[in-house]
Amino acid sequence: MMAFLCGGIEYAPEGGRAWRIHLRAWLEENLNHHVYDHALEGRRVLGEAEWAHDLDVVTNRTDYVIAYWDEPAVQGGESSALLTAAHRKGIPVYFVTEIPIEQIGGWVVGCTTKIFSSFEELKSFLTATYISEVRQRALRGSARGQGEQ
Repeated sequence: MMAFLCGGIEYAPEGGRAWRIHLRAWLEENLNHHVYDHALEGRRVLGEAEWAHDLDVVTNRTDYVIAYWDEPAVQGGESSALLTAAHRKGIPVYFVTEIPIEQIGGWVVGCTTKIFSSFEELKSFLTATYISEVRQRALRGSARGQGEQ
């Protein structure tokens, strides 16, 4: 499984890396999911090649998107474009925000699959949603280990 982390970069302190670092570690450790995070590359202003690459990743290699919607995300345009692309392809968009929903544009809200008010709420949902996958992988791993003995 691959999660695409989406949120403000251009106007965010430190390029929006803080929440991404913590969530990436949690996704990898707890769900064993791969994570695509274009903020790690340190780009603050994207050019056409980067936009095309990010759109390709979100539409062709991503299983779900996690979007953090804060003031820097509102100021930039990339997050809205990526959410729209994911929505059009039927890719789930899990949306985390502390901003009241009434203050977020209807287009953005319309692209979301589920809205969370905190990362802890999101993590509980992801654990419940993907735990069977994690268990199946563990069972396959232990069955391989037993067969090798």
